[in-house]
Order: sequence, then C-alpha cells, then structure tokens
Amino acid sequence: MKPSLTLLTLAIATGTTAGAKLAQTPQMGFNTWNSFKANYNESTINHITDLLLSLGLKDAGYNHLLLDEGWSDMSRTADGYLQSNQTTFPNGITPLAERVHSKGLKLGLYGDSGILTCGFRPGSWGYEERDALTLASWGVDYWKYDNCGGFQAMSNAPQERFSLMRDALERTGREIFYSVCEWGFQFPWHWGGGIGHSYRMSGDITASFINETGCPCKTAYCLNTGYAGCSVTSIMRKMREISVYQKPGHWLDMDMLEVGVGDMTVNMQKTHFAFWAALKSPLIIGADLRTLKNESLEVLTNRDIIALNQDSLGKPVHFVEDVSVEGSLQVWAGEVKGGNVVLIFNEKSYPQEVEVSLKDLGLGIERPVRAKELWSGKSWGKIDSVEASLGAYQTLVFRISR
Repeated sequence: MKPSLTLLTLAIATGTTAGAKLAQTPQMGFNTWNSFKANYNESTINHITDLLLSLGLKDAGYNHLLLDEGWSDMSRTADGYLQSNQTTFPNGITPLAERVHSKGLKLGLYGDSGILTCGFRPGSWGYEERDALTLASWGVDYWKYDNCGGFQAMSNAPQERFSLMRDALERTGREIFYSVCEWGFQFPWHWGGGIGHSYRMSGDITASFINETGCPCKTAYCLNTGYAGCSVTSIMRKMREISVYQKPGHWLDMDMLEVGVGDMTVNMQKTHFAFWAALKSPLIIGADLRTLKNESLEVLTNRDIIALNQDSLGKPVHFVEDVSVEGSLQVWAGEVKGGNVVLIFNEKSYPQEVEVSLKDLGLGIERPVRAKELWSGKSWGKIDSVEASLGAYQTLVFRISR
C-alpha cells in the first residue's frame, strides 16, 4: 500500500531529529532468519512477540523483533512502493508494528542496497528516499540493509550505496536504527561507524562452534572474507585485530547468536554468548523460541553477562596475546564501569588446568582485587591470579572490582 501523505507527515512529526543518538549500547533482540528463513507469516510473528514476553527475554533486554528476508512481496506496487507479502501479511506492516509497540517492543525489517534482496525481492537501489519514508510511515524502528542482489548497484562502492540510505532514513525525522550488513567487505571498521549504528564485520555465521568449511579467511584483514559459514571461533579470531574500533553509536556486528541452534554443548553456548557480550556485538537471538531449551534460555538471560554488553563505557575486551597460548588458551580483558572484565577460554576439546596472573594483563592490577565469576555467580574473594580447571571449550568470565 502506498503510504499516505498523512502517515508520512505523522512519521516526521512524531520522530526524533536526525541527530538523535541511537545505539549508545549494542542492540538486543530476535531475528527470524535462523528459525524460519523466508517462511513466516503474521501469525508466526504474533506468536514470537508473545514469547519474547513470556520467556522473560524482553525483561532481559531483548526489545527488537526483526523480520528478515520474507516479509515483503516479490514486487513493488504499481506505483513503485514497497509492500508486504500479500499472502502472509495481508493486513500490511502498520497493524503489526502497532501490536509490537503495544508490547513494549520495537519492529525491524530487512532490505537491500542493491536492485534485489538475497531472496530476489525488491531492493532499494534508486528508491532510497521513497523506501525510507515508507518505513517511517509504517512505524518501523529498525532497518537491516543487506548487500545481496546488487547487480548494477554493486558497481558502486558500498560506502556510497549504504550512505544513500543512511541519509534517506535521517531525513524522515523518525528514529530508525540502521544495521549495515555488507559482510565485512572493504574493511568497514574503517568507515562503517560514520554510516551505520552497527555493521557486519564478517561473512555469515554458522551454527558450528569450530571446524567450519565455508569461511576460508581466518583474519579480519583478508581480501577473501568468505560470504558464509564462519564458525563462532573464526569470528572471534577476526575480532582480535579490530575490536578496538568500537565505541557507543556504532558497533561491530558479529552476526546472530547461535545459542540454542545446532548441537553446541552448554560450554560452547556460554563461550559464544560471553564473547559476543564482552566484545560489544549486538545480541540478536537466532534460535527458535518455540522450542528453545531451558539450558539455552538460561544462557541468553544471564543478567551479569548481558550487563557486560550493555555497560555504559562501551569498551570491548581485547585479546591479551602475551598470556594466551595459540590453539590452546585465549585470554581477553578490558574495562567496564567500576572495574575490569577478564575472559579465560579453554580452546581445547578436553579439560585443562590454567593459571593466569592478573598483573600480566595490562590492566594496572598490582595487588589482589575482588573477583566474581559471572557464569557461576560466585565471588572468588580477593585474588591476584586465576588458578582453575576448565572443561572442554569452557570460558570463565570474571568481573574485577577495584
């Protein structure tokens, strides 16, 4: 449906100014792609909306409901406007947004910077202004903007294509979170912060913790970034080089959470979640909430780990190479409000005894400090080193108080 002048005027009148500050902490929410691909409808989304509340996920901070590929029709209206899939969303997006908002959540949609989306639906190349106004008129709060289906548009640099939509969104006057999804091509940590509130730093994640086959590039600065199939540990490896580029207002997006997807052990899921949180990646659930196991729900709703992600300083942890052992033990550390955070990850498929001195982490710790291990919730009292037995792929997460 073509957005009316009244709706467009209302969107601008009720929106915030273009200079409003979004993304002061990384976004949290649920994305449809892992669970449904493009096969979902209005009833499905209403059910997921209700589950975000009943499972306690909204209360834990997951306040974005994001409709990935599949919400839109295969063609524009006769006069060139985006429209919802007439079979699966016959009532359009506005009533859906109103229901989502009534539950205290925000609604996100998916589009593309090329002529077509990844699923060969209409992209926004050449329609940026019109599509941005349409989103605003519908009451959309979040726009995930992909890099597929570029064809002719792919001859234009991503900086140009993604900037055009940024400008169009800002001109609507509505506060719309802009999630840039161009898979890490052309090293967006050097320029993406001036365009998106978050931006992908790698090819798509897979539900594998290790041993992927489709992500040949294991470093951030690699021309063959790999489109898809990157494991959790491969994406972590890439972040060693680029975590320093993050700050409030724009975040490196390590892709969706695979907690509750595939056959990861609990230790793997905890490690995955801890690193996405401490590295200040958006926390976007990909698991099917209808069948989510309690053990995975407990990982996703750990308030202490979430607090690392939402810490007001917005500083990601960094890899401490001097005390790590390649292929065996990873140690990461950083600053949070009121202290520090330390992650110790056993990269082996079997238990290991570890000993890590806090004074060797470059945090300025010269005497015993109070430490709480966040997965167990237990205080370790005052310590100057960590001596522990870590299970296969287990990560201990310590919050240090000065």
